Amino acid sequence: MEFFIDTANLSEIKEANEMGILDGVTTNPSLMAKENIFGKENINKHYRQICSIVNGPVSAEVIATDYKEMVQEGLALSDLHDNIVVKIPMTAEGIKAIRYLSDKGIRTNCTLVFSAGQALIAAKAGATYLSPFLGRLDDISADGVGLVAQIRTIYDNYQFSTKILAASIRHPMHITQCAEIGADVVTAPLKAIQQLIKHPLTDSGLAQFLKDAQKGG
Repeated sequence: MEFFIDTANLSEIKEANEMGILDGVTTNPSLMAKENIFGKENINKHYRQICSIVNGPVSAEVIATDYKEMVQEGLALSDLHDNIVVKIPMTAEGIKAIRYLSDKGIRTNCTLVFSAGQALIAAKAGATYLSPFLGRLDDISADGVGLVAQIRTIYDNYQFSTKILAASIRHPMHITQCAEIGADVVTAPLKAIQQLIKHPLTDSGLAQFLKDAQKGG
């Protein structure tokens, strides 16, 4: 399973990359705003900075909602760097844009997916990645992990090449559950990735080893 970090913070991206397990980055307008990055030129510059850190896919989301504008924005984003994947929302206009860009050989990430039907349509349109939002489904007492499992079955049934990119990760258990059911990619905050490393028995075991080692010195 590939690990992406879901952030626009350069320090967090560098820290995750230094761990040696980072495969890519996902961003969105909200994450950009969180870093106080506004305006087309500043946002494009920031995407280039991210691409200079990570040698892997970097999802850059379109702001437009109209098909033609989505295509124009998507083409411009893809020209920024070879690592850019154009992130497009799951709407009727978005599906048309995904089809167009896919036919041009431009990688896409269909985002804001909340149902198996949406996942099926995105795969038919040729999306490179599909982003089901687990945490937001859990927030309304729906089964986010169950949706990923359902999509996995559908994609396997018909050998769709679209990769399942599990998004809206709330905690490390989401990551391990997605790995268990076969998500291709998971994108998570740095904290959730770091929490996978931690275990109280590891900490206590190491403390005891170090204590015993000092006795022999």
